[in-house]
Amino acid sequence: MYPPNNLWLPVSPTIYPHYDPPRNRVAPWALTPCLSVQLRILLRPRVFNNCCPRTYSLLSGIPQAVAQLPLEICRLTLSGIQRPNRESADHDVIIPFVRFPEAKSSAIVAGCLPVTSVVERRKMADSIPLQPVQKRAAYYTADRSKRRYQLEDEASPLDEMPLMMSEEGFENDESDYQTLPRARITRRKKGLEWFLCGGWKFLCTSCCEWLINVCRRKKELKARTVWLGCPEKCEEKYPRNAIKNQKYNIFTFIPGVLYQQFKFFLNLYFLVVACSQFVSALKIGYLYTYWAPLGFVLAVTMVREAADEYRRFQRDKEMNSQLYSKLTIRGKVQVKSSDIQVGDLIIVEKNQRIPADMVFLRTSEKTGSCFIRTDQLDGETDWKLKIAVSCTQRLPALGDLFSINAYVYAQKPQLDIHSFEGNFTREDTDPSIHESLSIENTLWASTVVASGTVIGVVIYTGKETRSVMNTSNPKNKVGMLDLELNQLTKALFLALVALSVVMVTLQGFVGPWYRYLFRFLLLFSYIIPISLRVNLDMGKAAYGWMIMRDENIPGTVVRTSTIPEELGRLVYLLTDKTGTLTQNEMVFKRLHLGTVSYGTDTMDEIQNHIASSYSLVQPSQSCNNNTSATPSRKGQSSAPKVRKTVSSRVHEAVKAIALCHNVTPVYESRAGVNGETEYSEVDQDFCDENRTYQASSPDEVALVQWTESVGLTLVNRDLTSMQLKTPGGQILTFCILQIFPFTSESKRMGIIVREESSGDITFYMKGADVAMATIVQYNDWLDEECGNMAREGLRTLVVAKKSLSEEQYQDFENRYNQAKLSMHDRALKVAAVVESLEREMELLCLTGVEDQLQTDVRPTLEMLRNAGIKIWMLTGDKLETATCIAKSSHLVSRNQDIHIFRPVSNRSEAHLELNAFRRKHDCALVIAGDSLEVCLKYYEHEFVELACQCPAVVCCRCSPTQKAHIVKLLQQHTGRRTCAIGDGGNDVSMIQAADCGIGIEGKEGKQASLAADFSITQFKHIGRLLMVHGRNSYKRSAALGQFVIHRGLVISTMQAVFSSVFYFASVPLYQGFLMVGYATIYTMFPVFSLVLDQDVKPETALLYPELYKDLTKGRSLSFKTFLIWVLISIYQGGILMFGALVLFESEFVHVVAISFTALILTELLMVALTIRTWHWLMVVAELFSLASYVASLAFLNEYFGLGRVSLGAFLDAAFITTLTFLWKVLAITVVSCLPLYILKYLKRKFSPPSYSKLTS
Repeated sequence: MYPPNNLWLPVSPTIYPHYDPPRNRVAPWALTPCLSVQLRILLRPRVFNNCCPRTYSLLSGIPQAVAQLPLEICRLTLSGIQRPNRESADHDVIIPFVRFPEAKSSAIVAGCLPVTSVVERRKMADSIPLQPVQKRAAYYTADRSKRRYQLEDEASPLDEMPLMMSEEGFENDESDYQTLPRARITRRKKGLEWFLCGGWKFLCTSCCEWLINVCRRKKELKARTVWLGCPEKCEEKYPRNAIKNQKYNIFTFIPGVLYQQFKFFLNLYFLVVACSQFVSALKIGYLYTYWAPLGFVLAVTMVREAADEYRRFQRDKEMNSQLYSKLTIRGKVQVKSSDIQVGDLIIVEKNQRIPADMVFLRTSEKTGSCFIRTDQLDGETDWKLKIAVSCTQRLPALGDLFSINAYVYAQKPQLDIHSFEGNFTREDTDPSIHESLSIENTLWASTVVASGTVIGVVIYTGKETRSVMNTSNPKNKVGMLDLELNQLTKALFLALVALSVVMVTLQGFVGPWYRYLFRFLLLFSYIIPISLRVNLDMGKAAYGWMIMRDENIPGTVVRTSTIPEELGRLVYLLTDKTGTLTQNEMVFKRLHLGTVSYGTDTMDEIQNHIASSYSLVQPSQSCNNNTSATPSRKGQSSAPKVRKTVSSRVHEAVKAIALCHNVTPVYESRAGVNGETEYSEVDQDFCDENRTYQASSPDEVALVQWTESVGLTLVNRDLTSMQLKTPGGQILTFCILQIFPFTSESKRMGIIVREESSGDITFYMKGADVAMATIVQYNDWLDEECGNMAREGLRTLVVAKKSLSEEQYQDFENRYNQAKLSMHDRALKVAAVVESLEREMELLCLTGVEDQLQTDVRPTLEMLRNAGIKIWMLTGDKLETATCIAKSSHLVSRNQDIHIFRPVSNRSEAHLELNAFRRKHDCALVIAGDSLEVCLKYYEHEFVELACQCPAVVCCRCSPTQKAHIVKLLQQHTGRRTCAIGDGGNDVSMIQAADCGIGIEGKEGKQASLAADFSITQFKHIGRLLMVHGRNSYKRSAALGQFVIHRGLVISTMQAVFSSVFYFASVPLYQGFLMVGYATIYTMFPVFSLVLDQDVKPETALLYPELYKDLTKGRSLSFKTFLIWVLISIYQGGILMFGALVLFESEFVHVVAISFTALILTELLMVALTIRTWHWLMVVAELFSLASYVASLAFLNEYFGLGRVSLGAFLDAAFITTLTFLWKVLAITVVSCLPLYILKYLKRKFSPPSYSKLTS
């Protein structure tokens, strides 16, 4: 009946003396305060009957009751409800039993001895009689925040469903476990009853989901077998290796563009209005009056989208047309990047981009390895060492790759760029050769070969490559201003409907009132101007043209012309580090020896110390003789051991820096017969000026280059030895005995070398100050100087050494080799042996290396901060590197504290660290990608809330998908506009996810530039792009949009007044070309000239970036400004119409001529009132529009001459040339405009805007 591995114990009420339970009640759960073990409680349904309120609350919310107990419990699990067995004793009331595993059977709870026999346990439990009770089933409402428990009586068997809760529940938040599952199974409805009671919903939902899954079904990714050089043997068809940033294709262009246009309420409304004119009962004008503007809007949009799409096509074509050498049986052939297939053998030269994911088969390097640059993939500047498959590297010639029968078994494509699992098999040997493949045998797409020539077999292409899988799909971005105008048009539509209903109501609902209602909707349709979209789209094109023609930001390209206003609304700027803020160039800046410090201006002193440490080279030794020579050191004879001189200390420090690294010098001499670069290893000319250094870290290259500049040059290195050249030309040879590579956990690297001339064995080590502080001997200057260099933004390394005797090294080597052969806990044992050597090391020096920043990064970041933009740096680089760059670039100011978020791996650690961070104020945050993922998993809202309060945030070790996720989180939680800027392929996802993406044309590719909305050449250009062009674009579009709305509201107000005067007749005031010309030739050019307006000069906007803050609040286009324009429109429309009605004399049809002429003049004057800085094109536009209207009075006889007007009467052609006509028009115009000019003057006088204070 009960599990044999559990012990049952009754808990006495004496344990809980403060509670006296009533008779026949179950006592509350109480345990001894000293109990701190893992518990598991078993309950049965009968416990719910006759239990006290607190016990019931305990059962329904265990965490609530646990919090009231005076003890700490490791884990609680409610694993099942069992049958109640209790005796009604006055002195002892049995409550839920506590069981312990067999291993803890010796425990004593509240003085009760454990029951050690299973028989005794069963006897005790079964001796308690059962009493029939009613079972109570718990159920809860769907709303979790208002969840309440209700009980219902139901007779049912006692041994029904147990109550189950997982152990994982109590590790998580208590709020997740506040409910009890149902204890009864409801009767399932069947047949027609089921269908009528909700089954039809289930069927419809299931069918729809099935159809969606079928339509969106993606090809399942599988592991694959790839035969070398045999694409035809592929088991299935793989995607093309083509880069595609296009939004549409030839079939989806028209439907896609139409959908993007008609998803806006504005365009959809006018489509319905235009279609209504095909109904004769609703027709109120000519078809072209409605279809011409709509067709013009669609034509302009399609032309712009087609141009953008064509530019994307050309850029993609350029990348896809890059030629690569493909190895075939007949030799090398040139193949386009887009034509590369899985199984092809591709040759990639030095400094060439790798076109697809490949397995590294062969290299021109004799060592069988090469370096690649991955900053376009993961953002890291460190070169990655890749090792060729040994089986193919040993082949004599390239052509032998086709003489073997081999294949690669590769795992299915996945996102992780830091891992790979596969096998290489060669079947034409006996036995077959099998090699395991890992990440060090791969060459991912979008990386660049840094050394030699490589040959690889393609395993993933196109959308299955790591770089593309980490890139999110591009989205059609819609600007905030477009969304705001869309909301305003909805408000205008409601006003339109309300006005039409009022007119029909005042008419008395006589006749076919519903027809009149629809006709009024058509008459007042100009409340929502169709020309709004045309003007805004043309304005966007003008802004893009201005940006690309700006001489101060040469090379800037606008790739998405629909969102230039977004540049003026940004609140968060998320930037990459590598290649964006920095130049990827490390420069040695500082050497500190404890008592003396050397900077860039005193490096010649170090050079003199190194030169004096070695004697002159013997004449017989030549520059290219690699025979080791023993340097003659001053004072090394029989002199007594005294305190080291500065010269000797400098020499030891420089020597340690020149030896402790993983840098390899490379000499490029000539091209081989197969296009491979040959590197001679033995007879090498060490004086070759073409020496380059290969390393996995740019810091190490900078250190070795610095030692070369001061006189100690690394001239040769292989797997077992290293050679240095002294200032006198001597060659010092060192045997490499052991190398301990750098890891993110140890934060240090070491090397043991033996000097060939003297036989001395020395252990050199360098690493981060936090790792080396406990290893080196006591000193009183390291911490202080590390802090000083860190405040200068330098990347620090501590260098130390330890001399070893032959016996010490032999002892270490034996223990080290034994640890490496261990099959269990190998890493821990090896680390323990190495740590035994890392004791009491001699501190030599502290180095400071600076990562060169892009030009004017510091003033640009300062400008952006003053503009109210919060800057987040997202990088795939290490935490220390990111922190240093944040300081050196002044992303974090000098007097600002930095909170480095310590690594967390679970919920409790994240909770504690977030609480610690919450207590800090005005503090920059630095967090690693792993910790960020944990925080976002459990405390997404809390983390984003805290991070948004920081003046700066640095996220390091971020994957491309994490970068995009951070952008989306900021958009969701803050609702503010985001901008992402980067230069590498690893930034594409972030750029595409942001509201505005900016790409920098990097040195190693154009992926980010091609996928971005805007492309610049340097980071400093973003300042002018935002402060000048972004600001102007937003303010101009806001003014343009509101003025176009005002233009439609004015004429709609006049129509409403006209209909009201004539007994609410649904007759148009103006029709035909008058309506078309009003929105186009008569007023279009002056209104559109607002795109040239500017409130301040560009120099002022750059000098006072605080002006940018006002834009983020959206004050240029808000409901307040919208209502002001509505009131202006109602006032002017009423004045124009009533004035025309009052001032006309005998002929009523003169109202058309007077009112329309006054309307045109009023609009031209309102444009002049709105303009803040005049441009000569604005004057031309005003005069051209006025001249066009005057000329049309003579040619449009139908409306102003002898033609028929809307009321059916005829005009006197001479009327419009009389003084009476002129003074009436001028009087109405003055009354409609003069008060607004007076109000504008008073506002500028007594409440000037912020920009006017700067320009005055």
